[in-house]
Amino acid sequence: MTDKFSRRGFLAASAAMIGTGAAAQTAGSTEIEGDITTGVQRNISSFRSLDWQPYFSDLRNGAVLVDMQSRALHYWSEDQSVYKLFPTSVPLSDDLTRKGRTSITRKVEGPSWAPTPAMRIRNPEWPEFIGPGPDNPMGSHALYLTWKYYRIHGTHDTRKIGRRSSNGCIGLYNEQIAELYDLTKVGTQVLLI
Repeated sequence: MTDKFSRRGFLAASAAMIGTGAAAQTAGSTEIEGDITTGVQRNISSFRSLDWQPYFSDLRNGAVLVDMQSRALHYWSEDQSVYKLFPTSVPLSDDLTRKGRTSITRKVEGPSWAPTPAMRIRNPEWPEFIGPGPDNPMGSHALYLTWKYYRIHGTHDTRKIGRRSSNGCIGLYNEQIAELYDLTKVGTQVLLI
């Protein structure tokens, strides 16, 4: 009888620890969606290949399409030999979202980060600057766009991918932004829809 009671106690305690682990994981995060165990939409059903022609007139310098609804980034090379599809994080809300045509103006490996003036107002406790490294919210690589403050970049917080979790930028896993970084060039056209 004692062995069964201990086993039950162990199982009950283990189940309780698993539940608190999920809640604790988001407690110190900048995520607004809250508890990741309750109804997070990830749009897996709309994560599918697309053709470039409805979105671009040509593939000069290659093309990047970011679909906010499906939270996916599509890349086509200029010669159409390479097509990539990556899951992304997208802005938290529509007012942080910018849509339309832009292009890559600069590529940085090991980017530094500073919050925008609007971010500093919303989050005055945030640091003024973070250099390259594991604490940098821009991850390992960044693609700068013609729009001030908007980037396609990596993230060290992999829980953000597939979610509305950014302050305006498009985030990818570090391995995938490194791959996209190598495929794109300054002048690659970008469309956010």
